[in-house]
Amino acid sequence: MDVKQIAELARIRLTDEETAEIGPQMEKIIGYVESMDALDTADIPPTAHPHDAAMPLRPDVVSNTNRRDELLAGAPLAESGLFVVPKVIEGQ
Repeated sequence: MDVKQIAELARIRLTDEETAEIGPQMEKIIGYVESMDALDTADIPPTAHPHDAAMPLRPDVVSNTNRRDELLAGAPLAESGLFVVPKVIEGQ
């Protein structure tokens, strides 16, 4: 695949100068990725993260009370606990 084709697939517009500059860089990147195929990874387990750090989680407690009535009090029009807004559809 050449740079122009990849740029088109990525929806990126490149000038001829940018294409000439990026071409050698992409060749190096693709060469590096291809060199990874030579590595024997059969005995290496898949990992999602290189460190065995646990993600700290906040306590699962209710922090906000139900304020629906308070928030709807300032609305010009509300129905069944929801804001009522006019239709915004062209042609009607």
